[in-house]
Amino acid sequence: MAHRDIAIIGAGPAGSAAAIQAARAGASVLVFEKGPKGRDKVCGDGLTPRAVAALDQLDIDLTDAHRIDGLRMIAGSTRRELPWAGTGRFPPHGAVWPRRILDQHLAEAAEKAGAEIRWESSAIPTLDGSRVTGVESNGERYSADLTIVAAGAPGAVSRLLGAERIADEPHGLAIRAYVASDRHDDRHLEACLSLRDPDGTPVPGYGWMFPAGDGTVNIGVGALSTMKGFRKLNLNTLLDGYRDLVRDEWQIGDYTDKPRAWRLPMATKRRHGDGWVAIGDAAGLINPMNGEGIDYGLESGMLAADLFVDDPGSAAQRYDQQVGERFDAFLRTGRRFSFLIGHPFVLRNGLRLAVGTQTIAGITLQVMGNLIDDDTPGAAGRVMRVADKVLAAADPVLRRTRAGVD
Repeated sequence: MAHRDIAIIGAGPAGSAAAIQAARAGASVLVFEKGPKGRDKVCGDGLTPRAVAALDQLDIDLTDAHRIDGLRMIAGSTRRELPWAGTGRFPPHGAVWPRRILDQHLAEAAEKAGAEIRWESSAIPTLDGSRVTGVESNGERYSADLTIVAAGAPGAVSRLLGAERIADEPHGLAIRAYVASDRHDDRHLEACLSLRDPDGTPVPGYGWMFPAGDGTVNIGVGALSTMKGFRKLNLNTLLDGYRDLVRDEWQIGDYTDKPRAWRLPMATKRRHGDGWVAIGDAAGLINPMNGEGIDYGLESGMLAADLFVDDPGSAAQRYDQQVGERFDAFLRTGRRFSFLIGHPFVLRNGLRLAVGTQTIAGITLQVMGNLIDDDTPGAAGRVMRVADKVLAAADPVLRRTRAGVD
């Protein structure tokens, strides 16, 4: 049986980040990706300043990515155009980079670092009792000291490991397409926070226009499961309605490709066990307030690799602990908040507050940009810590009175 230090299931941003970091440190790494080389991955393509910082840490050249300087938020008749504020940790800009290109750059960097990638190869963890000892792929077994699950939204691998999505927690659905636009080189992401379904019900989510700088704009909509009528929501209809809303302003026509939808898991039952860890979407590391997870995927992948290189025996347990310390409070607050805005009355009035003043809009910008952690200083950090305490006390009521049924 062939042996590697680390086996990784999935070659998206999270899996490739782990492979790059581990291989550069001298670990032997084998990555299994069920898609073909150069495959596309349905996504909004937006990179927050946090994601740009992580890519810089991985020495990924973003020259070809379209630079984004800020976020334009729209709620009804109110518009706020806010620049990304540079901090000690994050640069004052983001980017839009189609996932096909981003993932290709990351995979090439992983291979250059010494990792081996098996394309068009599904893999499943192998177990010895409760311990994961490696993976099986195409009838062959490979042993590994650590198996990293980076397979995206929970599926067969997650079910095997008991890492499925927590049914009572919110999740999301999103859909995107591309359209040609003369504004393809706009330097702001645009988020319409006041979406409504065809019946006029406010949707907890948003519509986006993410200019790619290549003649096209990534157009999409996303919604949270906490809204009333979520199971009946037709994403294609919602996207068509949003396209009609922005058609004239963005000078767009029909979609250049077929709209594609995907799931957004926001909590999993487990993200580690004996011999394995889950990273990125597979660990439910998605901001419930914007559906973004690329930055968390990159960071969690690098963290898992670093901890393994430091001490393979304790890596899985320390990974779970450190991910919890870094992200759990913020993501938990976001999930609880999503129950609150599932109620149309709360959502309508909350949107007025979210963009009502420049100061509050600045905090909303930090939330939408994944720029807040459990230890973030300043007003945004204080607001989130207070919100965490208030929503924790209200959580039982929020769950009992939720608008949507999972």
